[in-house]
Amino acid sequence: MSLPLHTLRAGIIGTGFIGPVHIEGLKRLGVQVTAICGSTKNAQATAAKWGIREVYGDYDYRALCNSPDVDVVHITSPNKVHVEQALAALKAGKHVVCEKPLGMTTKETAKVVAAVHKPGCPVFAVNYMCRFFPAVLQMRALVERGELGQIMHVQGHFFQDWLLHDTDYNWRLLASEGGKLRAVGDIGTHWIDAVSFVLGARAESVFAHLETFHKTRFRPKGEVQTFAVVDPKKMVPYAVDTEDFGSVLLRFGKSPHGFVNGVHANASISQVAAGWKCDLYLGIYGTQGSVQWNFQDPNEIRVGRRDAPNQILQRGTAGFSTDVANFTDNPGGHPEGFPDSHKMNYRAVYEHIASGRKTPVLFATAADGHYEVQLCEAILKSSQAGRWVTVSK
Repeated sequence: MSLPLHTLRAGIIGTGFIGPVHIEGLKRLGVQVTAICGSTKNAQATAAKWGIREVYGDYDYRALCNSPDVDVVHITSPNKVHVEQALAALKAGKHVVCEKPLGMTTKETAKVVAAVHKPGCPVFAVNYMCRFFPAVLQMRALVERGELGQIMHVQGHFFQDWLLHDTDYNWRLLASEGGKLRAVGDIGTHWIDAVSFVLGARAESVFAHLETFHKTRFRPKGEVQTFAVVDPKKMVPYAVDTEDFGSVLLRFGKSPHGFVNGVHANASISQVAAGWKCDLYLGIYGTQGSVQWNFQDPNEIRVGRRDAPNQILQRGTAGFSTDVANFTDNPGGHPEGFPDSHKMNYRAVYEHIASGRKTPVLFATAADGHYEVQLCEAILKSSQAGRWVTVSK
């Protein structure tokens, strides 16, 4: 018998943009958020805003992980500390939801994979929340049932413009903080994970071309929150060591259901695409039909047919089947979007914990997170070498 979700207690490490997104999603599920960790000032402010009783300042994540009032640790801190915090949480016997990427290198992330494979290890999830848009789940069902026929190719993009100007700054711009891949590592992996999830297969080889348009950018003298506006007069120049945009070709392996085998995919990724705030688009093309979806219009999918009329399927109406029933709450015509995808991801994780691991594992695991970092390393190597590169097994 499953425990009620409200009996589970969460602790959040990190108080930037994404930390409160986790808090809100958890509270909407009825999960208790009992602890927060960050800089003393920001942790106290976040605790006061959200009514969180335990505050761990000075980034004392170990104290949060060892709190007897925390069952699940959410890691929403900068990329470079994900692995050390994940290992600390696992050592303390806590379940973990970690922001992507899982870590900076596969040498690091392999430690997490090894840790979660130990007998009796807690549940571990990576926050690739695009899986939990009902449209993405519905596309996955269409592919798995063969309603699109044999899948031939996939194409799409993920465009943003929040780093368009050379005065736009965030810690993700620095390879030492976020990793050697920025645009592809930060947002491109969301596209790749969503496609991998829909196809039921992983990319086995890649060919990539990456570009850095702004070779020199300007940054404030201290750190700032994501999307913060800073006076250019108070900024200093620095050399950029991560990419602004790129093009990636991928060759996927075989899926268990048999409708995917050697599928070719191409993706364009950019954080300097003027006018596009969060434009993730993907199209999947099979021998019997195609399906298209856009993150900015998340409640619809477009189904294309050669010998029958095309369709627009809307969430909550005929065409969105029982496959997505547990991951959509509002009736048709009442939009669900970015915050809801987080809520549904956490629902899948917490129900898995509460049921004693008896629910399907639809969320991204530590192995999935490790694979995404493997993929990033292959993409970087491909761009540097100018050739196809096999993704490490």
